[in-house]
Order: sequence, then structure tokens, then C-alpha cells
Amino acid sequence: MVAMVLHRIHTPLVQEERPLPTPGPGEIRVRVEACAVCRTDLHVVDGELPDGTYPIVPGHEIVGRIEAIGPGVTGHRIGARVGIPWLGHTCGHCPYCEAGHENLCDHPEFTGFTRDGGFATHVVADASYAFPLDGFDDPVEAAPLMCAGLIGWRSLRMAGDGKRIGLYGFGAAAHLLAQLLRWQGREVYAFTRAGDTAAQDHARHLGAVWAGASEDAPPELLDAAIIFAPVGPLVPLALKAVHKGGRVVCGGIHMSDIPAFPYSILWEERQVVSVANLTRADAVEFLALAPKAGIRADTITYPLARANEALDDLRHGRFQGAAVLIP
Repeated sequence: MVAMVLHRIHTPLVQEERPLPTPGPGEIRVRVEACAVCRTDLHVVDGELPDGTYPIVPGHEIVGRIEAIGPGVTGHRIGARVGIPWLGHTCGHCPYCEAGHENLCDHPEFTGFTRDGGFATHVVADASYAFPLDGFDDPVEAAPLMCAGLIGWRSLRMAGDGKRIGLYGFGAAAHLLAQLLRWQGREVYAFTRAGDTAAQDHARHLGAVWAGASEDAPPELLDAAIIFAPVGPLVPLALKAVHKGGRVVCGGIHMSDIPAFPYSILWEERQVVSVANLTRADAVEFLALAPKAGIRADTITYPLARANEALDDLRHGRFQGAAVLIP
């Protein structure tokens, strides 16, 4: 097999030949068809997440075909297409797992961070965290759903049922979530970096009723705002944009420091909450909903060997939608 390997943070990935892995008990080996490139992969490369494992093969928005099945696995078959997300394993016995909050597990494993991920031709996954993708005919289009789609769905559930929803940072997650919101009959307000007319045009093309710079005030106060950009100063801006009782959801795994802000913009029962990982129930719900909503990922593809280029293009915002690696 071939893998793009991160040996040390702040260094380029290195292409390596490795022996084909054998799945252990409860595991499957998947031949990767496509793996989307997520901003979390940049956080891994930049060492912005604690307790990482190195060397590591990044990548956690994986779509592929099951090639081998380990002992004790049921419910999967050779040749079936599956999706593999960020949360790659949970202990099942900590207080959070037992309470149905496996996304907060005390002893988790994360695909592409603490266990090898999908920037490769093959990956071994916990069979319990591989989701059937029957009916998803295009692996490239399905790959971004496995994180950008899933974390967007969980963020939206935490944002509530309001009509006017602001999306700060119009990248992979926001462009998928905008389609779901429009299908639900809600209004999308897109916030981008100042001067990023390409992202604003993309948002309008996907049905946003308004698009502007993050520093701009929307034409109407919002019911909720979701922040996908890892930029702490967006939190007070979003608080100013929501009405009384509104909620600001921080949808990323990493964010720069949130600056001090006056209590007056939090008062009147506004809330700031964060989203952590996902549950398997989130994945089942969203993957059933995505085809009904007609969600289509806008993608740009790169061969596996150009993973470093894809990461750099993501870092500098050189494309709209999602980048996808193809082995």
C-alpha cells in the first residue's frame, strides 16, 4: 500500500510504501476510493491538537470498499462501500459512553490523528465506526459528508430550530449545511473574510439570502450562528449578530483565543456552546437525510501524491467547497 505520512508537525507529508495491513478483531480493511481534506488535517499537521500520535497518516473523511474483515465483525460484507469519520473508536464503558454521549468518550481514538487515516490506498477501521454508504454512487462527492457534513449536522442540531441561521466561514462544512438549511426552508446568512467575493458568490449560488464580511452586521438579527472558521474573534461578532436568546455554536475542534468582550453582548440569555466530534447516531441521521435534501458537495480532486498541495490550497483558501484526494 501507499500512504502519505506525517512524521513531525510543521513538516510535509512523505509518500511511503507500507505492507498491506491485516484487520484485527472487530476491524475491517478498506480500499480507499476517496478521502476529503479537512481543516482538522491542517490542525494535525500544525500540531494544534494535543496528544497526537506521530508518525501518522492523516485523513478522516474516507470512502472506500471493504477488502478484508477481521474476526468478530458482523453487519459488513466484502465489497460494500463504507464511510469512515473522525471518531474512530470509543471505549464503551466510561460515564459518557454509558450516558449516550460517546462523542465525549474519555478514551477515544481519532482517525488520522491517533490511528492511521485515509491519505493512503488502504486503511484499517473499527467496523463499528464504518457507516454503510449504499446508494452513494460517487465516492468523491460522498467523502466530504464524513466530517464536513456530519459536524455541520451536529452543529445545526445544537443551534436549534430558528429560521435565520448565520454561517461564519463558508468552506466545506458551510457549503453543505447551506443546502440542507435551504431544503428545510430556513434562511442562510453567510459570513466570509473581508473581500472574499468568491466565497460570497458561492454562498449566494447555494441560496444564501445574504453574504458579506464577518465584520458586517446582517440585515436582520439572527436566530443562531454557527462558526466554522477557527478564529476566536468571530465569537463576539456572532454574539452581536444574534437576537436575545440566540445561540452561537463553535463548530470546530480548534479555535484561536476568544478575546475579552463586554457582558452586554452575552446578556439577555444569549449562549455560546461548542461541538465535539460526533456520535454514530448523528451519522445515521445525516446520511439518511442527505440524499433526501439533495446535498451535493462541490469538490476539487487531487491525486494522493499531491496531498501536500491540497493542504496548502486549503490553508490559503484557493478553492470553494472541498478538496478530495484520490488514490
